Parts: sequence; structure tokens; C-alpha cells
Amino acid sequence: MVALDLARWQFGITTVFHFLFVPLTIGLPFLVAGFQTVWLRTRHDRWLGLTKFFGRLFLLAFAMGVATGIVLEFQFGMNWSAYSRLVGEVFGVPLALEGLLAFFLQSTFLGLWVFGWERLPKYLHLGCMWVVALASAFSAYFVLAANAWMQWPVGYHFDDETGRAELTDLGAVLTNKVLLASFPHVASACFLAAGSLVAAVALWQLCRHPDRDRAAFRSALKVGAVTTVVSGVALAVTGAVSTQTMTDTQPMKTAAAEALYWTARPAGFSLVTFGTLTDANEIASYRIPGVLSLFATGDLGGEVRGIDDLQREYEQRYGPGSYVPAVPVTYWAFRLMIGLGGLAALAAAWALWWMRVDRPAPRPLIWAAIVLPALPALGNSAGWIFTEVGRQPWIVFGLMPTSAGVSPTIGTSTVALSLTLFTLLYAALSIVTVGLLVRYARAGLSPEGPQDEGEDEPEPGLVY
Repeated sequence: MVALDLARWQFGITTVFHFLFVPLTIGLPFLVAGFQTVWLRTRHDRWLGLTKFFGRLFLLAFAMGVATGIVLEFQFGMNWSAYSRLVGEVFGVPLALEGLLAFFLQSTFLGLWVFGWERLPKYLHLGCMWVVALASAFSAYFVLAANAWMQWPVGYHFDDETGRAELTDLGAVLTNKVLLASFPHVASACFLAAGSLVAAVALWQLCRHPDRDRAAFRSALKVGAVTTVVSGVALAVTGAVSTQTMTDTQPMKTAAAEALYWTARPAGFSLVTFGTLTDANEIASYRIPGVLSLFATGDLGGEVRGIDDLQREYEQRYGPGSYVPAVPVTYWAFRLMIGLGGLAALAAAWALWWMRVDRPAPRPLIWAAIVLPALPALGNSAGWIFTEVGRQPWIVFGLMPTSAGVSPTIGTSTVALSLTLFTLLYAALSIVTVGLLVRYARAGLSPEGPQDEGEDEPEPGLVY
């Protein structure tokens, strides 16, 4: 394999490791802040115990997210210097805003929250966590602004003399239509991951230790499950909007997501297709008529352009070459993203129904509690793989091919060595982090945490 292939593998592996934990650092602080807000409003100690309990889990995910995120950005200078040179003046601005504004606020106020117990006034201490939560959202927005520019470059001018893209309109970059469509979708996915973790931990505790901190974990289960179900619905709605924007900006990605080689009106959505997916000769496919047309155009009878027609158009526009992404990867990643997110929402809805009947949990529900946190994590990873693989062969759509972005002086052996070391290191860190998350989750509330307060107390509504 050449340096380009290894550099792509390294960036992809690093990104997946990074994004396993990042959704928790975006969605979980809102839930922790909500728990602490309810505690200050009601003074019920179970909410204080939940605040500290899930706050510890958030800190573990935050530490892993920072460790993987820093190295991820270093790769733009190590393996992708040609890309950085061409578009760094544009691409670097939202990343700088994320580091200097959002991450600075997030890390500073997180430190105040961690060390401010019994030192800061209670409402000022609560405000620190709300700042952390909002800064996490802003951090995600700026990072997605950089990624959206790669998907649909706007607000720039290409200088032929220097051979570099120059920023001309920061407002256009921060209001990119791809960004405005993708941010609500990613935010919903982050809340799905956070809600699933909270619901899974609470459900497992209630199933395995029904008499230990029962009131606290029933409250946590209700909050986590409702968050997961609502996020699942929001994902479906925002996903439809994102698909329409994707069809408008990158119709080849939409066609690859369905392995649609010929233009169709209407176009169905296949639940599963048997065959290689590398050509139009499929063996068998089970389709829902008109669904892809609805997602892509907002009309059940809308036209969706096929891969072959788009390939001919792109050759006329950009010159000879293949502009078709890896169709099998794009096709299955799209379905994994949808399927795993839907399963997480269904599992949370099942947990809510179990709370109503108040019977001993069936064994399948206990297994659901174990796998529930993994469903959004894997679904989010599949979503990012779909987003990035479906854009190929472009590193910046319509402006720079991926093959032109790799560092010209990087050697194959150098990338192979760093790829091996990073993969092993991240695998070890992930195992340690997941092990610590499981250990703290199994331990339950801290010794100074609340005891059961009785089921007759009213549970406050969800507060954000």
C-alpha cells in the first residue's frame, strides 16, 4: 500500500476512535447540568447523587476525547500538509475558533466545576456546568463548520498566483447550508448517545440491584430513556433534511447510499440488497417504494439521479477519472447508521414501558441494557464513515482530490509506523476508558450519595 492509502487509514481509524467518546462529551453535560438544576430546585439528594455519578462518567469521556482530538488535528500537518497548504487559511479558521473560544471555555469551566464543590456558591457552581454544556455545543458547531466546508466549500477565493484558497466571507462558512443541516443531526446523535448511556446504566442497576438507590436510578432511567426516544425522533427528522441537502450538494453520495446506478423516478429505499453493489447487476433487493425520493427530494415521486449519469456529468465538469465512491461501504454504512440509531430508540421505549408495568425485568431487557450504549456509538461511527467515504474521491468537494492532499515528502514506512503505533495506543486507551466507565457504572452512587427516598415523591420534569 502506498503512503496515501496508509494516511487515509490512519486518519479514518483516529477519527473513529475519537468519535466513540465525543458524542458523550456533547450530550452528557446537558443531562448532568439538568440533574444538578433539579437538585437545586427540589433539594432531593438523589439528584445530587446522579449529578456526581454521571459527572464522573462525563469526565472520563472528556479526557479520552481530548487525547484523541489533539492528535487528530496534528495529522493535518503530518500526513496532509498539501491539503493544509491549499486550504489552511479557510479550514483553519473554524478550528481556531473551536480551540480558542469553545474548548477554552469548556475546559476552564469544567475545572471550576470539578474543584468548585463546597467552594463556589451553589448556583454559580451550576452555572459552570451549563457553560461547559453550551461550550461543548459551540465546539461541535465550529468543528462541523470545518467539515461542512470540505463537503461544500463556500466563502473563499482561489488565488492562482499562490495556489491557495483564501477566506473572503467567514459568515458564509459559519452559515454553510451543509452545516445548518448537519449540526442538528449530529446534535441529535450526541443526545442519543448520552441518553442511551444514562438509561443503560440506570436500567442495569435496577435489574441487578433493585433495592439499591432505587428512586435515584428510576429517575435517571426516565430521563435517559425519554432523551433517547426524543433524540431518535429528532434524528429521523433532521436526517431527512440532511439527505435533501446532500442530494443538492453531493448527489453522487445519495446515489451511492442506495447503490442506484440508473436515474429513477420515483426511487425506492432498499432495506437490504444482495450482490456486490459494485455494478447495477444486483441479485435481490427488498425495497420500500418512493422512500429514497421522499428523503432526497421531499416528494414521493421525485427524481433521484443515478451513479452512471452523474459519472458522465462529473467527467465533463472536472475531467477524466472515476468520481464514484466505494459503493458497498457507503451503502452499508448508511443502513448501519439508521438501523443502530433506531434500535437504541426502541430499546429505550421498551425500558419506559417496563417502568410502567413495574415487574421484574425479563432477561432480554437486561441484555438490552448491556448493549444499549454501544448502539449509538457504532451508529455514529457508521454515520461518519458514510459522510467521509461518500465524498470520495474529493478531500474538498469539487476543489481538491484526496490524492493531491497527502504530504508529498511523507514515506510509506513512516506512515505505516505511526499508523501502527497510534492504532495500538488508541486501542489500549479505549479499553482502559471503557473499563473505567464500566467500573464506575457498576459501582453505583458514591458512598456519600443519596439513599432511596420513597416512590411516593413526585419526580420533577426534565429540565434543560
